[in-house]
Amino acid sequence: MLLPERRSPHAELNGAVLAFDFGEKRIGVAVGDITVGIAHPLQTVSGESNDIRFAAIAALINEWQPSQLVVGLPLYLDGGEHELTRLSRKFARRLEGRFGLPTVMVDERLSSAEASQTLNEIGIRGRNQKAMLDQVAAQRILQSFFDGQASYAAT
Repeated sequence: MLLPERRSPHAELNGAVLAFDFGEKRIGVAVGDITVGIAHPLQTVSGESNDIRFAAIAALINEWQPSQLVVGLPLYLDGGEHELTRLSRKFARRLEGRFGLPTVMVDERLSSAEASQTLNEIGIRGRNQKAMLDQVAAQRILQSFFDGQASYAAT
């Protein structure tokens, strides 16, 4: 018996993908193209209210016209979930519902630590990292998605 060919979750999609490293105060955003498979840090979204943050995200979606969205799924190192896991899932559902784009969650364990290490390696240390850390973490999340190394989860 032949089994159907297994495809990656983004095999049918083309074009830009936006990724988000969700936080309660800041949301890092990265962009990449599925056909090239390289992620780039884009910006950090912040604001006092969800309305302000979602307006900024809507502007990015309008500008980049992504075919898919990726949201980091924060977990404990042992895979256990915590409050930010729940909030990130809620954020992903809101993105999908509000913008009508397929949204996938990607395991983001250690993405912020790796982002900090990357920034250290290029000479950006301590407080100077704050402005860039979330978007570089989003870049890590998106690159993990492109590389197919991550665990995918439904929103």
